[in-house]
Amino acid sequence: MSETTSTNEENKPPLNGRRAIPPNYSNDEENEVPEMEAFGLIPRGFNPRDYLRVVDIYMFKEPQEINKQEHHTDKYYNPRLIVRRGQAFQIQIDFNRPYKPETDQFWLELLMGRYPQQNKGTYIPILVGNVLKPGQWGAKIIHRENNSIRLSIMSSATCIIGKFRLYVAVLTPYGILRTRRNSATDTYILFNPWCQLDAVYLDDEKEREEYVLNDVGIVFHGNIEDIKSRSWSYGQFEENILDACLFLMDKAELELSGRGNPIKICRVASAVINSRDDNGVIAGSWNNSYDYGVAPSAWTGSVDILLEYYSSKQPVRYGQCWVFAGVFNTFLRCLGIPARLITNYSSAHDNNANLRLDFFLDDEGKVDTRLTKDSVWNYHCWNEAWMTRPDLPVGFGGWQVVDGTPQETSDGMYRCGPASVQAIKHGHVCFQFDAPFVYAEVNSDIFYTRVEKNGTQVVEKIDTTRIGQLIVTKEVGGDGMVNITEEYKFREGSDEERLALETAVMYGVKKQSIQDTTYQPQTDVDMDFQAQKAVLGNDFKVTITFGNKSRNSYTATTYLSGNTVFYTGVTKSEFQKHSFSAKLEPSSSSSFDIVIKSSEYMRDLLEQASLHFFVTARINETGKILAVQKALMLEIPTLRIKTKGELVAGKEASVTVEFTNPLKQTLENVTLRLEGPGVLRTIKKQFGRIPMNSTLTWEVKFFPMQPGLRKLIASLNSDALRHVYGELNVQIQKP
Repeated sequence: MSETTSTNEENKPPLNGRRAIPPNYSNDEENEVPEMEAFGLIPRGFNPRDYLRVVDIYMFKEPQEINKQEHHTDKYYNPRLIVRRGQAFQIQIDFNRPYKPETDQFWLELLMGRYPQQNKGTYIPILVGNVLKPGQWGAKIIHRENNSIRLSIMSSATCIIGKFRLYVAVLTPYGILRTRRNSATDTYILFNPWCQLDAVYLDDEKEREEYVLNDVGIVFHGNIEDIKSRSWSYGQFEENILDACLFLMDKAELELSGRGNPIKICRVASAVINSRDDNGVIAGSWNNSYDYGVAPSAWTGSVDILLEYYSSKQPVRYGQCWVFAGVFNTFLRCLGIPARLITNYSSAHDNNANLRLDFFLDDEGKVDTRLTKDSVWNYHCWNEAWMTRPDLPVGFGGWQVVDGTPQETSDGMYRCGPASVQAIKHGHVCFQFDAPFVYAEVNSDIFYTRVEKNGTQVVEKIDTTRIGQLIVTKEVGGDGMVNITEEYKFREGSDEERLALETAVMYGVKKQSIQDTTYQPQTDVDMDFQAQKAVLGNDFKVTITFGNKSRNSYTATTYLSGNTVFYTGVTKSEFQKHSFSAKLEPSSSSSFDIVIKSSEYMRDLLEQASLHFFVTARINETGKILAVQKALMLEIPTLRIKTKGELVAGKEASVTVEFTNPLKQTLENVTLRLEGPGVLRTIKKQFGRIPMNSTLTWEVKFFPMQPGLRKLIASLNSDALRHVYGELNVQIQKP
């Protein structure tokens, strides 16, 4: 006996005066489980074979079998059993002889990690009884035949999620006999939106199908005047994705005992999705140069990114907001947390969270880029995850904002959320986490402030309606867009909106009142700016219109500045400067056209083909300044995708991707990508160049995997042209 104790000592981790066992972060690590756990000295004649012995365990883990069907996990491309918590599942145990309930005693054990402990939820003994209680661990025999029994096992609706090891233990007078370690019986337990006792319970079946089971989504981008959409493959059921998502929680060092709580999981995941400060999944890059990596616009889905990270353990280059949001959505849906991708048009990135974006003008009325630090993103994508919030007062559960894009730090790390959408709407920004930042993204005002030579600041215009004008997501069960702005804010100018703002200010959101600044706008003249629909590579015209409502004649010195911008609203370069004097007759309106030539803007065009116009006009008679700004998306050509004949699961099929180069230049370093969850894994092909006006055709042969309605998604990336997409819905027949 003394020998066995000494070997145990050596395996023990080094002692630490603060905790008895080391932190338990890894779902993958294991401990040694003895096959015979003796109660004391074993008599010489003891033979374990005389007792009840487990010969085989059958898990019913095939996609068409009862467990995966009833638990909505049949789509996972994974050979192990996957079940959702708080719901019964079945297994069959074959013994060496018929089971005798009067004398035989056995139970099941589920273990996770290297230091399983019952009080941490990482060691779960499951006793066999006569009745199953909803949402509590237990097992019950539902069928006995010869040497076999069939068990129905109920899991707790609050248990931790992840991958468990399963053992069957049999009691003998001299010790406990256990089954040998067998990875084929490993069981994944996930969140259960179908279970009323689960924190992520969602009561609408159509919504569960969309927000948990749909593996393709839509990203809305572009800008408020010109909304564009593209498909994104979430691929949460693809091979190895579930393991990759569990690894993210190990990487974020989330204690195993905290993994039953969706609030904690969202909080750590929003940090680990980006690579800032923790070597997380995606490295962001907003500077238009993507050496040694993939341009953010070239990705067609999350699978390649997660699998690359899972194998290399190094950040994948590169992402921008919709890539962070797409991968985050895959992570949440994969673990069973209902999730959707949100786009906020004209999103404020307010560096000092004072609900005010400052655009500084010099004394001529031009924007001073040196002083202006805040920016308006054409759009910004984040996620919403559905859960109860027992840590907040009643009424703040439901959709929670989580954002994996690194913008500002929260508690010392680049992360954001979960913040209750309901709390943001009502201005209750005191409730964790990061509600003031999200409140500012959808509610800030834009101040145009002229800085005089002596440093005095004069507010020339306040725009209270531009920020967060439109917040959208994909509709349930279709590819259309749903406007959810009302979930985030009350109607502009309503009493409720004013009350929500006052509440937010009361809870510490900084807001400078307009009374603090001298502000007397010119009210009898208004200025409007319109742009023609513009196709990439073509000239187009813009129009500035003045309406003079007064009885006076005015002259307006007008500046038009055209800039190529990142979608984050940050300027790269000014390609067009134009100034003129406009005569404004009393009680009339006058329009002025300006032609924008493609040769001017193509030189510095950035990947989202986004131009930004800033117009300021000084009314010479009063010295007042009018200001307006507008983002313009150029039309980018699309890829054409075609399939030949009927597509049948498991039979070879062919798909063709075509693209015609519309630019007056040759495209260099062209890469095409094609993917479709359940249809084909991502395929990439490099093409050297595409001369102007010529058409590229790429044919791919593949074997569709699963029958049903599926989507093919393609992207083209090159040095001069990015954000080129195409998609096709395909019906795959049963063989």
